[in-house]
Amino acid sequence: MNTIVDVKGLSKTYDNVTIINDVTFSLEANKIYGLLGRNGAGKTTIMHMLTAQIFPTSGELHVFGAAPYENNSVLNKICFIKESQKYPDSFRISDIIDLCPAIFPNWDQEFANQLLEDFMLPVKRRIKKLSRGMLSSVGIIIGLTSRAPLTIFDEPYLGLDAVARSLFYDRLIEDYAEHPRTIVLSSHLIDEVSQLLEHVIVIDGGKIMLNEDADALRGRAYSVVGQTTIVESFISDHTTIDRQYLGGLLSATVLGSLTRHNQEQAAELGLELVPVSLQQLIVHLTKEKSNRKAVKTQ
Repeated sequence: MNTIVDVKGLSKTYDNVTIINDVTFSLEANKIYGLLGRNGAGKTTIMHMLTAQIFPTSGELHVFGAAPYENNSVLNKICFIKESQKYPDSFRISDIIDLCPAIFPNWDQEFANQLLEDFMLPVKRRIKKLSRGMLSSVGIIIGLTSRAPLTIFDEPYLGLDAVARSLFYDRLIEDYAEHPRTIVLSSHLIDEVSQLLEHVIVIDGGKIMLNEDADALRGRAYSVVGQTTIVESFISDHTTIDRQYLGGLLSATVLGSLTRHNQEQAAELGLELVPVSLQQLIVHLTKEKSNRKAVKTQ
């Protein structure tokens, strides 16, 4: 295992408010990660610390085996595309693209030209005249074409329609297959990116809630739907993370793998078993945690 990011006990505090609290995780080389969580959970703060844009309050942080701060040998291997990436207003798209080979050692101009065509960008238009979607496309092109060993996308598709987002996912996975590197996707569109992800890290309230392979999480939960009394009996010895009542029906989300015995038992009872998507699982788990906090503070 080749670890390129190693974080231990990382914390960040602003004005006595803890944003990141004792976070520990690692990122391996040549793997696609999802850094997921609600708005304000701390995802962007972690990305800013990884890319040396803010300092941690405490803990250890190593990227490519060294501290990233004022370390060009580390920073030259990173491309961070922010949610609201800023460029000089007077620049044209072509001006920004022309600067990139000097910044990113692995830059592929032919690939950049292809992506500019794919996203149908007007290369001579000035940045200040671009739409939100066009600005996102510029960031996506830089992130993909940089082929940086550590490439981080923070909500990279604001303003993009479904077709453009699909194009981004297709180009990402195609180029990753030919040029493996570590990619971190921070996103709230979890269902859209879930099939790309190999590993998932979920941040909630400044702490890591989940840190597991995506394949393991995809089979972590399922929903049981049917008459309330029958469902209640079926789930009596299971851990549930969500219940939705509608008239005499109940849909309960069960935490655990779906076994053959469960399937046979449900069929006998006339219950429907429904797969739970990665996004639904994360929503249920974070909601459950928030509910527990609310109960404790009442």
